[in-house]
Amino acid sequence: MRHAEQVTFGGSGLDRAAEIRGDIPALSAAMEDPGTRVVLLWRGKPLVAGDEALSLVRLPLEHPVLAETRAAPILLGREDGYAVFAHDVSGYEPPDLDAAELGRFVDPTEQTHPALAEGQRFAELRRIMTRLDARDAELAATAKAILGWHGSHGFCARCGAASEIFMAGWQRICPSCGAHHFPRTDPVVIMLITRGNRTLMGRSPGWPEGMYSCLAGFVEPGETIEAAVRREVFEEAGIRVGPVRYLASQPWAFPSSLMIGCHGEALEERITIDPAELEDAIWVTREEVAAAYAGETSGLMPARKGAIAQFLLRNWLADRLD
Repeated sequence: MRHAEQVTFGGSGLDRAAEIRGDIPALSAAMEDPGTRVVLLWRGKPLVAGDEALSLVRLPLEHPVLAETRAAPILLGREDGYAVFAHDVSGYEPPDLDAAELGRFVDPTEQTHPALAEGQRFAELRRIMTRLDARDAELAATAKAILGWHGSHGFCARCGAASEIFMAGWQRICPSCGAHHFPRTDPVVIMLITRGNRTLMGRSPGWPEGMYSCLAGFVEPGETIEAAVRREVFEEAGIRVGPVRYLASQPWAFPSSLMIGCHGEALEERITIDPAELEDAIWVTREEVAAAYAGETSGLMPARKGAIAQFLLRNWLADRLD
Protein backbone atom coordinates (compact mmCIF):
# COMPACT_ATOMS: atom_id res chain seq x y z
CA MET A 1 0.00 0.00 0.00
CA ARG A 2 1.74 3.16 -1.21
CA HIS A 3 0.25 5.38 1.51
CA ALA A 4 0.90 2.96 4.39
CA GLU A 5 3.18 5.20 6.45
CA GLN A 6 0.84 8.17 6.34
CA VAL A 7 -1.12 6.56 9.17
CA THR A 8 -1.08 8.44 12.49
CA PHE A 9 2.04 7.67 14.62
CA GLY A 10 3.93 6.39 11.57
CA GLY A 11 6.38 7.69 9.02
CA SER A 12 8.33 10.38 10.85
CA GLY A 13 11.68 8.61 10.50
CA LEU A 14 12.69 9.07 14.14
CA ASP A 15 16.34 8.20 14.85
CA ARG A 16 15.91 5.98 17.90
CA ALA A 17 19.65 6.02 18.72
CA ALA A 18 19.57 2.34 19.67
CA GLU A 19 23.36 2.09 19.45
CA ILE A 20 23.86 4.24 22.57
CA ARG A 21 21.24 2.62 24.81
CA GLY A 22 23.90 0.49 26.47
CA ASP A 23 26.73 3.02 26.15
CA ILE A 24 27.07 4.52 29.63
CA PRO A 25 29.62 7.24 28.65
CA ALA A 26 27.47 8.32 25.68
CA LEU A 27 24.34 8.45 27.84
CA SER A 28 26.16 10.44 30.52
CA ALA A 29 27.37 12.91 27.91
CA ALA A 30 23.83 13.26 26.60
CA MET A 31 22.51 13.99 30.08
CA GLU A 32 25.08 16.78 30.43
CA ASP A 33 24.51 18.27 26.97
CA PRO A 34 22.54 21.56 27.12
CA GLY A 35 20.86 20.62 23.83
CA THR A 36 19.25 17.48 25.27
CA ARG A 37 15.49 17.67 25.69
CA VAL A 38 12.85 15.82 27.70
CA VAL A 39 9.29 14.87 26.72
CA LEU A 40 7.02 14.84 29.76
CA LEU A 41 4.04 12.59 30.49
CA TRP A 42 1.53 12.62 33.34
CA ARG A 43 -0.49 9.41 33.71
CA GLY A 44 -0.04 8.65 30.05
CA LYS A 45 -0.85 12.17 28.86
CA PRO A 46 1.88 14.01 26.91
CA LEU A 47 2.70 17.64 27.64
CA VAL A 48 1.62 19.80 24.71
CA ALA A 49 1.18 23.46 23.81
CA GLY A 50 -0.73 25.39 21.17
CA ASP A 51 -4.31 25.87 20.11
CA GLU A 52 -5.72 24.10 17.04
CA ALA A 53 -2.34 22.79 15.90
CA LEU A 54 -0.51 21.34 18.89
CA SER A 55 3.17 20.73 19.51
CA LEU A 56 4.79 18.26 21.86
CA VAL A 57 6.69 20.24 24.49
CA ARG A 58 10.40 19.50 24.83
CA LEU A 59 11.91 20.71 28.09
CA PRO A 60 15.57 21.26 29.07
CA LEU A 61 16.98 18.88 31.65
CA GLU A 62 17.23 21.62 34.28
CA HIS A 63 13.53 22.51 34.13
CA PRO A 64 12.08 22.72 37.67
CA VAL A 65 9.08 20.49 36.88
CA LEU A 66 11.48 17.55 36.61
CA ALA A 67 11.76 17.61 40.40
CA GLU A 68 8.48 15.65 40.28
CA THR A 69 10.13 12.65 38.60
CA ARG A 70 10.81 9.45 40.54
CA ALA A 71 12.60 7.24 37.99
CA ALA A 72 15.37 7.45 35.42
CA PRO A 73 14.47 8.97 32.03
CA ILE A 74 13.89 6.78 28.98
CA LEU A 75 15.86 7.48 25.80
CA LEU A 76 13.46 8.03 22.90
CA GLY A 77 16.00 8.94 20.24
CA ARG A 78 17.76 11.90 18.63
CA GLU A 79 16.59 15.06 16.92
CA ASP A 80 19.03 17.35 15.12
CA GLY A 81 21.91 15.54 16.79
CA TYR A 82 20.57 15.93 20.35
CA ALA A 83 19.12 13.23 22.56
CA VAL A 84 15.43 13.24 23.51
CA PHE A 85 14.34 11.49 26.69
CA ALA A 86 10.95 10.79 28.26
CA HIS A 87 10.15 11.45 31.93
CA ASP A 88 7.07 10.51 33.92
CA VAL A 89 5.55 12.87 36.50
CA SER A 90 2.50 10.76 37.34
CA GLY A 91 3.14 11.15 41.05
CA TYR A 92 2.04 14.78 40.88
CA GLU A 93 -1.55 15.33 42.09
CA PRO A 94 -3.17 18.37 40.45
CA PRO A 95 -5.60 20.33 42.63
CA ASP A 96 -9.30 19.66 41.98
CA LEU A 97 -8.50 16.51 39.98
CA ASP A 98 -11.64 14.73 38.76
CA ALA A 99 -10.43 11.11 38.74
CA ALA A 100 -13.68 9.85 37.20
CA GLU A 101 -13.03 11.80 34.01
CA LEU A 102 -9.66 10.08 33.53
CA GLY A 103 -11.35 6.75 32.81
CA ARG A 104 -13.75 7.94 30.11
CA PHE A 105 -13.69 6.58 26.54
CA VAL A 106 -11.96 9.81 25.54
CA ASP A 107 -10.77 11.90 28.47
CA PRO A 108 -11.68 15.57 27.80
CA THR A 109 -9.77 16.97 30.79
CA GLU A 110 -6.38 18.66 30.70
CA GLN A 111 -3.97 19.13 33.59
CA THR A 112 -1.16 21.57 34.21
CA HIS A 113 1.56 22.22 36.79
CA PRO A 114 2.59 25.49 38.45
CA ALA A 115 6.15 25.12 37.16
CA LEU A 116 5.02 24.97 33.53
CA ALA A 117 4.62 27.89 31.15
CA GLU A 118 1.19 29.28 30.33
CA GLY A 119 -0.58 27.15 27.74
CA GLN A 120 1.42 24.03 28.47
CA ARG A 121 -0.81 21.19 29.62
CA PHE A 122 -1.18 17.41 29.70
CA ALA A 123 -3.80 16.10 27.24
CA GLU A 124 -5.14 12.66 26.39
CA LEU A 125 -3.32 11.39 23.31
CA ARG A 126 -6.29 9.77 21.58
CA ARG A 127 -8.13 13.08 21.66
CA ILE A 128 -5.28 15.18 20.22
CA MET A 129 -3.34 12.75 18.05
CA THR A 130 -4.41 14.28 14.73
CA ARG A 131 -3.40 17.76 15.88
CA LEU A 132 0.26 16.75 16.25
CA ASP A 133 2.67 16.51 13.34
CA ALA A 134 4.17 13.12 12.44
CA ARG A 135 7.33 13.50 14.55
CA ASP A 136 5.52 14.75 17.65
CA ALA A 137 2.92 11.99 17.33
CA GLU A 138 5.59 9.29 17.06
CA LEU A 139 7.53 10.63 20.05
CA ALA A 140 4.36 10.91 22.14
CA ALA A 141 3.20 7.40 21.27
CA THR A 142 6.64 5.93 21.92
CA ALA A 143 6.91 7.67 25.29
CA LYS A 144 3.42 6.59 26.32
CA ALA A 145 4.00 2.98 25.31
CA ILE A 146 7.41 2.53 26.95
CA LEU A 147 6.48 4.31 30.18
CA GLY A 148 3.27 2.30 30.31
CA TRP A 149 5.27 -0.91 29.99
CA HIS A 150 7.55 0.06 32.87
CA GLY A 151 4.51 0.95 34.95
CA SER A 152 3.02 -2.53 34.58
CA HIS A 153 6.18 -4.66 34.43
CA GLY A 154 8.13 -3.69 37.51
CA PHE A 155 8.48 -7.28 38.71
CA CYS A 156 10.17 -10.29 37.16
CA ALA A 157 7.75 -12.64 35.41
CA ARG A 158 10.04 -15.58 36.20
CA CYS A 159 10.66 -15.22 39.95
CA GLY A 160 8.56 -12.25 41.09
CA ALA A 161 11.43 -10.08 42.36
CA ALA A 162 11.55 -6.36 41.61
CA SER A 163 13.38 -5.78 38.32
CA GLU A 164 15.63 -2.85 37.38
CA ILE A 165 15.79 -0.55 34.36
CA PHE A 166 18.65 -1.11 31.88
CA MET A 167 19.55 -0.08 28.33
CA ALA A 168 18.26 3.48 28.77
CA GLY A 169 14.81 2.13 29.55
CA TRP A 170 14.53 -0.47 26.78
CA GLN A 171 15.14 -3.45 29.01
CA ARG A 172 14.53 -4.61 32.57
CA ILE A 173 16.81 -7.10 34.31
CA CYS A 174 15.98 -9.10 37.41
CA PRO A 175 18.81 -8.86 39.98
CA SER A 176 17.54 -12.02 41.66
CA CYS A 177 17.42 -14.57 38.82
CA GLY A 178 19.10 -12.62 36.00
CA ALA A 179 16.12 -12.74 33.62
CA HIS A 180 16.01 -10.09 30.89
CA HIS A 181 12.64 -8.51 30.03
CA PHE A 182 11.91 -6.44 26.93
CA PRO A 183 9.10 -3.99 26.12
CA ARG A 184 5.93 -5.77 25.10
CA THR A 185 3.95 -5.03 21.97
CA ASP A 186 0.79 -7.04 21.32
CA PRO A 187 -0.01 -7.73 17.63
CA VAL A 188 -3.62 -6.96 16.72
CA VAL A 189 -5.20 -7.54 13.31
CA ILE A 190 -7.73 -4.96 12.18
CA MET A 191 -9.66 -5.88 9.10
CA LEU A 192 -11.29 -4.05 6.21
CA ILE A 193 -13.63 -6.87 5.17
CA THR A 194 -15.40 -6.24 1.87
CA ARG A 195 -17.89 -7.97 -0.36
CA GLY A 196 -18.60 -6.09 -3.55
CA ASN A 197 -19.52 -2.51 -2.74
CA ARG A 198 -19.94 -3.11 0.99
CA THR A 199 -17.72 -3.38 4.04
CA LEU A 200 -18.31 -5.13 7.35
CA MET A 201 -18.37 -2.90 10.43
CA GLY A 202 -19.06 -3.64 14.08
CA ARG A 203 -19.38 -1.94 17.44
CA SER A 204 -18.39 -2.95 20.95
CA PRO A 205 -20.45 -2.37 24.09
CA GLY A 206 -19.70 0.97 25.71
CA TRP A 207 -18.80 2.78 22.49
CA PRO A 208 -20.43 6.15 21.77
CA GLU A 209 -23.92 5.83 20.29
CA GLY A 210 -23.83 4.98 16.59
CA MET A 211 -20.05 4.45 16.41
CA TYR A 212 -18.94 1.57 14.15
CA SER A 213 -15.48 0.49 13.10
CA CYS A 214 -13.54 -2.29 11.40
CA LEU A 215 -13.41 -5.58 13.28
CA ALA A 216 -10.18 -6.30 15.17
CA GLY A 217 -8.63 -8.89 17.46
CA PHE A 218 -5.38 -10.13 18.97
CA VAL A 219 -3.11 -12.51 17.08
CA GLU A 220 -2.75 -15.77 19.00
CA PRO A 221 0.53 -17.67 19.58
CA GLY A 222 1.44 -19.85 16.61
CA GLU A 223 -0.95 -18.00 14.29
CA THR A 224 -0.25 -16.14 11.04
CA ILE A 225 -1.71 -12.71 10.40
CA GLU A 226 -3.94 -14.11 7.67
CA ALA A 227 -5.26 -16.88 9.92
CA ALA A 228 -5.94 -14.37 12.70
CA VAL A 229 -8.02 -12.23 10.32
CA ARG A 230 -10.14 -15.20 9.25
CA ARG A 231 -10.56 -16.53 12.81
CA GLU A 232 -11.49 -13.20 14.37
CA VAL A 233 -14.06 -12.30 11.70
CA PHE A 234 -15.70 -15.70 11.94
CA GLU A 235 -15.70 -15.67 15.76
CA GLU A 236 -17.13 -12.17 16.02
CA ALA A 237 -19.50 -12.01 13.05
CA GLY A 238 -19.86 -15.54 11.69
CA ILE A 239 -18.47 -14.49 8.31
CA ARG A 240 -15.96 -16.71 6.49
CA VAL A 241 -13.12 -14.83 4.77
CA GLY A 242 -11.10 -15.87 1.72
CA PRO A 243 -8.05 -13.97 0.42
CA VAL A 244 -6.31 -11.71 2.96
CA ARG A 245 -3.56 -9.18 2.34
CA TYR A 246 -1.58 -6.78 4.49
CA LEU A 247 -2.14 -3.04 3.99
CA ALA A 248 -0.55 -0.93 6.74
CA SER A 249 0.32 -0.91 10.44
CA GLN A 250 -0.06 1.52 13.30
CA PRO A 251 1.56 1.57 16.74
CA TRP A 252 -1.31 1.99 19.18
CA ALA A 253 -0.10 2.83 22.68
CA PHE A 254 -3.46 2.22 24.38
CA PRO A 255 -1.78 0.50 26.07
CA SER A 256 0.69 -1.51 23.96
CA SER A 257 -0.53 -2.79 20.60
CA LEU A 258 0.64 -2.86 17.01
CA MET A 259 -2.42 -2.63 14.78
CA ILE A 260 -1.88 -4.69 11.62
CA GLY A 261 -4.27 -3.43 8.97
CA CYS A 262 -5.45 -6.01 6.44
CA HIS A 263 -7.97 -6.36 3.62
CA GLY A 264 -10.05 -9.52 3.53
CA GLU A 265 -12.63 -10.67 1.00
CA ALA A 266 -15.78 -12.09 2.57
CA LEU A 267 -17.12 -15.37 1.16
CA GLU A 268 -20.62 -14.92 2.57
CA GLU A 269 -22.96 -12.20 3.80
CA ARG A 270 -25.07 -13.57 6.65
CA ILE A 271 -23.95 -12.08 9.97
CA THR A 272 -24.12 -14.06 13.21
CA ILE A 273 -22.58 -11.97 15.97
CA ASP A 274 -21.01 -13.25 19.16
CA PRO A 275 -22.61 -11.03 21.84
CA ALA A 276 -19.60 -11.53 24.08
CA GLU A 277 -17.47 -9.82 21.40
CA LEU A 278 -19.77 -7.38 19.59
CA GLU A 279 -22.91 -5.44 20.31
CA ASP A 280 -23.75 -5.22 16.62
CA ALA A 281 -22.30 -5.78 13.13
CA ILE A 282 -23.60 -4.47 9.81
CA TRP A 283 -22.77 -4.32 6.11
CA VAL A 284 -22.29 -0.71 4.94
CA THR A 285 -22.03 0.52 1.36
CA ARG A 286 -19.36 2.90 0.08
CA GLU A 287 -22.00 5.58 -0.30
CA GLU A 288 -23.15 5.15 3.32
CA VAL A 289 -19.58 5.34 4.64
CA ALA A 290 -18.92 8.45 2.54
CA ALA A 291 -22.10 10.06 3.84
CA ALA A 292 -21.08 9.28 7.43
CA TYR A 293 -17.70 10.96 6.94
CA ALA A 294 -19.44 13.95 5.38
CA GLY A 295 -21.68 14.24 8.44
CA GLU A 296 -24.79 13.59 6.36
CA THR A 297 -26.14 10.75 8.51
CA SER A 298 -26.92 10.55 12.22
CA GLY A 299 -27.20 6.77 12.50
CA LEU A 300 -23.62 5.90 11.65
CA MET A 301 -20.60 7.43 13.35
CA PRO A 302 -17.33 6.32 11.68
CA ALA A 303 -14.16 5.33 13.51
CA ARG A 304 -12.33 8.20 15.17
CA LYS A 305 -10.04 10.36 13.08
CA GLY A 306 -6.44 9.22 13.46
CA ALA A 307 -7.26 5.56 14.05
CA ILE A 308 -6.09 3.06 11.43
CA ALA A 309 -9.71 1.96 10.93
CA GLN A 310 -10.58 5.34 9.47
CA PHE A 311 -7.34 5.33 7.47
CA LEU A 312 -8.29 2.00 5.88
CA LEU A 313 -11.87 3.05 5.21
CA ARG A 314 -10.86 6.35 3.61
CA ASN A 315 -8.37 4.63 1.32
CA TRP A 316 -11.05 2.08 0.39
CA LEU A 317 -13.41 4.94 -0.52
CA ALA A 318 -10.67 6.55 -2.62
CA ASP A 319 -9.78 3.22 -4.27
CA ARG A 320 -6.20 3.49 -2.97
CA LEU A 321 -5.68 0.07 -1.35
CA ASP A 322 -2.98 -0.95 -3.88
